[in-house]
Amino acid sequence: MYQLVFATHNIHKLKEVQALMPAHITLLSLADIGCYEEIEESASTLAGNARLKADYITNYLGYDCFADDTGLEVKELNGAPGVYSARYAGNACSPEANIRKLLADLENTNERSAQFRTVIALNKEGSQYLFEGVCSGEILKEKQGQGGFGYDPIFKPFGHELSFAEMSQQAKGAISHRGEAIRRLIRFLK
Repeated sequence: MYQLVFATHNIHKLKEVQALMPAHITLLSLADIGCYEEIEESASTLAGNARLKADYITNYLGYDCFADDTGLEVKELNGAPGVYSARYAGNACSPEANIRKLLADLENTNERSAQFRTVIALNKEGSQYLFEGVCSGEILKEKQGQGGFGYDPIFKPFGHELSFAEMSQQAKGAISHRGEAIRRLIRFLK
């Protein structure tokens, strides 16, 4: 059994990733290792933020770990909110406030193509590796569905009729940006 720390406090992300992990990998959360600090995400790129979080856990707590950062990149907004997706409407904002701001920013356009992009930084045995996943789709004009988290109610992947918030966790994981990045991580760990 191989133990690996996922450097996140986000319980939704943790559950999503646990569902994808093979049985031989025991995934530990930050709470499992007694880390309750908010790890700074001050880099200007998704990869930079993933590296900051992974390095913090490895350097200060000594664990092999991985961390991710995800951004919603909207074509009409030149890639925004991107690295600022979690705080698009302000530093202490809610996911609902982020959705309202994004819908308002796109109110007068029909160009609604976007992509979710996840970058994972893995620190393992003194080396660092990066893995990326992308899911392309469109921003809906209004929320659809009660599941998921973040921007899921307004993101519909291309080729699908449902928003991420209307999909089961398994269906979303099979096509999502995070699912793709995690599958690349898992292939590497095998």
